[in-house]
Amino acid sequence: MVIVLVDVHVKPEDVPAFREATAENARNSVQEPGIARFDVVQRGDDPTRFLLYEVYRSEEAIAAHKATAHYAAWRDAVAPMMAQPRSMTKYVNVYPADADW
Repeated sequence: MVIVLVDVHVKPEDVPAFREATAENARNSVQEPGIARFDVVQRGDDPTRFLLYEVYRSEEAIAAHKATAHYAAWRDAVAPMMAQPRSMTKYVNVYPADADW
């Protein structure tokens, strides 16, 4: 498993549109066979901050996700909504080591 955390800071006026576009991307993403989990969370103390918690079955699944039409549509739609460039950090599953998400 490869866990990807995407940290996003959105312009305040774009929060509703970002939520809508990101929910649509997430709905499509969870249908991909290589994605085990795809959560979108919003900070309680700062509604302009989001975290995308994505769990992939392999590195190849990440590449496959980035090649989908729904990812490209999301990427292009939300780019002008960013207050700063989004950042991505990859993690590997430690416990449970044999988790089948």
